[in-house]
Amino acid sequence: MKLAYYIKKKDLKNDERVLQPLGILRDKGFDVYDVAAAGGLVEGTGALLSFGGDGTFLTAAQLAAPAGVPIVGMNFGRLGFLSENRPEDVVESLVSGKYAVEDRELLMVGLDCAAPQRWQPLALNEMTVHRMGAAMLGVDVKVNGTPLPTYWADGLLVSTSSGSTAYSLSVGGPICTPDTKVLIIAPIAPHNLNVRPLIVPEGTTISLVPHSREESAVLTLDNRNYVIPAGTGIDVCVAPLRLRRLRIGESSFIGALRTRLHWGDDLRNGI
Repeated sequence: MKLAYYIKKKDLKNDERVLQPLGILRDKGFDVYDVAAAGGLVEGTGALLSFGGDGTFLTAAQLAAPAGVPIVGMNFGRLGFLSENRPEDVVESLVSGKYAVEDRELLMVGLDCAAPQRWQPLALNEMTVHRMGAAMLGVDVKVNGTPLPTYWADGLLVSTSSGSTAYSLSVGGPICTPDTKVLIIAPIAPHNLNVRPLIVPEGTTISLVPHSREESAVLTLDNRNYVIPAGTGIDVCVAPLRLRRLRIGESSFIGALRTRLHWGDDLRNGI
């Protein structure tokens, strides 16, 4: 089997924690090669290994998703919610063939202005629109063409269920299991006392228009930033393609909540 691997931090390329699992895989007969760009994935590649943290995983996902190649993350970062696996566990699962492939929804974002440089329209976790300067941002939102009240805030995000434990969580959004077929709309530091995150079905088209005294706003897709003119129309929906992700061993979403985000850590629970 051909295996590609992606490393974002250059200092990891010669790290023994990376070289050792790659060496074992080669010894076991896998054809392993480095990839750094979308066109670098060789036809017939069975999986893409992401060495790093969740940020590296999000970048590697931009390579894997369009090619339909399953991705698996090996944790060298701090949290490791997406890159939750130890390298030795991934090696063991690949050699034994004991793993499962799951699909994760992606967001697709369209703009009514010229696309910024290095534009990539897909996001696994969320897209956000932020204020550029000190002035508050107003965001007009339509859900399948029906207008919501204008959000006055530092910004607004639209998240997938996969992204419910990312930025959405920090702004008070709900936790959703990854197989939940929903999108989350949540304001960032709102100036309205009576606004709350809103959950809509995944088939919904969400239209946003940010306006401000500033000439520009910041648009983010996962870990990528773009500057767009204020007043730009932004359409967000679920992409027609999915990210394929390898699930290793007995890993589970609830288990990750408890071990990574310390859900339920309370003296009364005996933890």
